[in-house]
Amino acid sequence: MAALEGQRGGERGVSSEPIFVPLGINGDEEEGESPAILLSVLAQHGQVGLCFYNSEDSTLHYMMDTPDNHELHLLARVIQEVSPHIIITSAKQERCMTRFLHQLGSNPDYNPEVVTYPYVDFGLEVSKQRLLAAHLPFVPASISERDKMSYLSSCISFDSPLMLRTVGALLKCLDRRRVGVELEDSSVRVPILQFNTYTLRGVVYIDQDTYSVLQIFKSELHPSVYKLHSGEKEGLSLYGILNRCRCKFGSRLLRQWFLRPTQELAVLHRRQEVIRFFTSPQNSDIQRTLQSSLRNIKNIPTLLHRMSLSHTKVTDWQSLYKTVYSAVCIRDTVRHLPQSIQLFHEISEGFSDDLHHITSIISRVVDFETSMTENRFTIRPNVDPAIDEKKRRMMGLSDFLTDVARRELEHLDHHIPSCCVIYIPLIGFLLSIPRLPSMVEREDFEIEGLDFMFLSEDRLHYRSQRTKELDNLLGDLHCDIRDMETAVMTQLQNTVLERSSSLYKVLDLAAELDCLMAMSNASQEYSYTSPKLSSHRTVAITQGRHPLLELCSPVFVANSLQSSESQGRVKIITGPNSSGKSIYLKQVGLIVFMALIGSDVPAKEAEIGLVDGIFTRMQSRESVSLGLSTFMIDLNQMAHALNSSTGNSLVLIDEFGKGTNTVDGLSLLAASIAHWLSKAPVDVPLILLATNFHSLLQLGLLPSSTLLSLLTLETAVDGDELVFLYQLKEGICHSSYAANIATLAGLPVSLVQRGVEVSELYRTGRPIKHIDKASSDEQASRCQAVVEKFLNLDLEDKDLDLHGFMKEELLPSPGELLNRS
Repeated sequence: MAALEGQRGGERGVSSEPIFVPLGINGDEEEGESPAILLSVLAQHGQVGLCFYNSEDSTLHYMMDTPDNHELHLLARVIQEVSPHIIITSAKQERCMTRFLHQLGSNPDYNPEVVTYPYVDFGLEVSKQRLLAAHLPFVPASISERDKMSYLSSCISFDSPLMLRTVGALLKCLDRRRVGVELEDSSVRVPILQFNTYTLRGVVYIDQDTYSVLQIFKSELHPSVYKLHSGEKEGLSLYGILNRCRCKFGSRLLRQWFLRPTQELAVLHRRQEVIRFFTSPQNSDIQRTLQSSLRNIKNIPTLLHRMSLSHTKVTDWQSLYKTVYSAVCIRDTVRHLPQSIQLFHEISEGFSDDLHHITSIISRVVDFETSMTENRFTIRPNVDPAIDEKKRRMMGLSDFLTDVARRELEHLDHHIPSCCVIYIPLIGFLLSIPRLPSMVEREDFEIEGLDFMFLSEDRLHYRSQRTKELDNLLGDLHCDIRDMETAVMTQLQNTVLERSSSLYKVLDLAAELDCLMAMSNASQEYSYTSPKLSSHRTVAITQGRHPLLELCSPVFVANSLQSSESQGRVKIITGPNSSGKSIYLKQVGLIVFMALIGSDVPAKEAEIGLVDGIFTRMQSRESVSLGLSTFMIDLNQMAHALNSSTGNSLVLIDEFGKGTNTVDGLSLLAASIAHWLSKAPVDVPLILLATNFHSLLQLGLLPSSTLLSLLTLETAVDGDELVFLYQLKEGICHSSYAANIATLAGLPVSLVQRGVEVSELYRTGRPIKHIDKASSDEQASRCQAVVEKFLNLDLEDKDLDLHGFMKEELLPSPGELLNRS
């Protein structure tokens, strides 16, 4: 591997003039000759954030912060796909990243340059400032520095702090190396022409807003006061109702599947065939047997790590034995199942005879009962004859020491009532006698013929001639036995470590089996069905249900969805508030998501075609750190969907435009839909849009297209009461029924009636009269007083100032104006 930037003399450090290696995979190409790809990455607390720059088209690609395992398999896939020439990371690394880079450096076929920068260069605020100062030609020149951050938030996600920190380090490296502008004048800066979202090949793109609004995950504080600091628990979420896993690694793998839904049909079919097998009622007993064994699958990586350090505890040996024994039981059960199912075949073959060997050798060697009693590793009889002999001598030692103590007591002062001979490891045999009341000072402890050793718990310990003979005769039996059993444990550890690959395979396959049986349990309980997965773009759902709401509602009305390659790609759904528009959008999103992780779905039938991403504009989230308004956040979400969605994407839009002036919001919404409809049919994503802007359809603001489908949710009016039927049908809603819904919400009837009156006056262009009765009576009294004063005027009086009178009586005083304001 090429030299680390900032590394000199074999030690890692920070240098103002780092050592650079010529650009290129093989290190023999001149700078500027070929395009370069620079990847910046951070791995912290089980998460990976990364971005990379391609000098060929001057684009910066970023990936949302994503969980990864301790071996960084996700990062390895990214590097395999991207093949970066330079990898940029922090000098302050977690052990998993250090190990990963070391393994990467040992690969003779791929040898990228690794650049390390000080940890401070990966600071979040430093990265934001570098991003603001970067050369971004696509940013409008007229935009102010104050508004630039808001603009950039629509181009790159600010919800992934690790990724954002890698961007700062990448920009520093680009500026230092002047990638792509090496031969230009020093005033020419490295340009970034575009930000692109990067997802692994075959992985469906879903951002954090979508995960949140669809309630795929939902963390809640534990209700117990004693567990407030022990982490969070999963609330009502899709992950919460599907996670029936029996072992921790199954739950962890299921979360990874949720975070990386896939388009790979082979992977999805592999999962579906296992779920289909276990959802059959005749296989329920087999499922229970396997799940009971899966409960005993423990933390194998931690156990093996402790073994490699010789830090193994007795409980570790118990856990390992249970794990391997359970794995053998799983293998024996699965071997009687249809081997045409790929996972069953892999378990039958992958759970090798090494497992049986490990199980038998542990059960033959380790004495678990004695080990737990003595809290140390002990072995069974007939494992080592030398150890057995020493243990036999130790077992007969008790009676022998009693006889020795009896003879010693005969030679002691008659005031001493009793004594015993004890053995202390590393010290040897000692004579122990009780402390007499007369023994106060140290001088009182002296006994002729005995060597005082120490005082412990009102017992005095001495070394006598006889105990010295015992030391020479019997030696340090306890230490010898411990040393010999430790040697046996080391041999046993080595035997297990030599077969560690078999144990890791157990973990991977058992976790997959656990996940699939968990999803089959949920499928049986909630009456899900297996969706048909296809390689075209059709999405058809018959009588679909919301998987979360149906658990909370006593009655749920199912609704369908039909969308083909060239028809019904853009669906506009109107209807009153509370009629179920948002639920329908989320329901479709969740059903598609569940199909993309291999799960059964809540529907009578479902056919899910290619979906490469799910985008949402449904729920405004707060962003105090960026200082963005609610409407600006809505615009960012909409811009992300417009810029990043493809013809294979699913886009869910709920009430876009309501956060600003009605005319402006309606115009932006109409322009967005028209933008999608103007594309070729193959480039139009499946769009479900719920809106209360009925003018969008009534004024004919949208172009006519076979791609456009108008839907509404049925309601019925019974007198003054509005009844929601929650049934989707073709057509449009001509009224928002705001008054009826306001009445249902409990607003005063008089207030609702006045609202209807004002709305009708405003719609027809008629003047809206005040109805404030107190003000009207006051105005009438004032007018009557002015009329009476005017009638009492003597118009023939030459000194009468009629103009002044009118000004004084009819025009309001400054005080009145202030009160009115």
